[in-house]
Amino acid sequence: MAKQTVLSKEQEQDEAKFALGKHNLKLLLIGFGIIVLGFLLMIGGGSKDPNVFNNEMFSFRRVTLAPIVVLFGFVFEIYAIMKKPKE
Repeated sequence: MAKQTVLSKEQEQDEAKFALGKHNLKLLLIGFGIIVLGFLLMIGGGSKDPNVFNNEMFSFRRVTLAPIVVLFGFVFEIYAIMKKPKE
């Protein structure tokens, strides 16, 4: 005969919990917003005419600032995932 296990209410609630708490999810959304902001900072600088060179695409904002913001966003995401949720 197959042995059936009966779960208590506490065990059922433990199984229904998510790995991340509400605070972690808020931090994940903030990190995602930071990453999107970094990619928005990279937009633009191209030339309408392919025969004309536009030096604007090598500005400080696009080459230095935006990648730093994106990298910070990814580091923030790792922190948001690794942070232990409060019980």
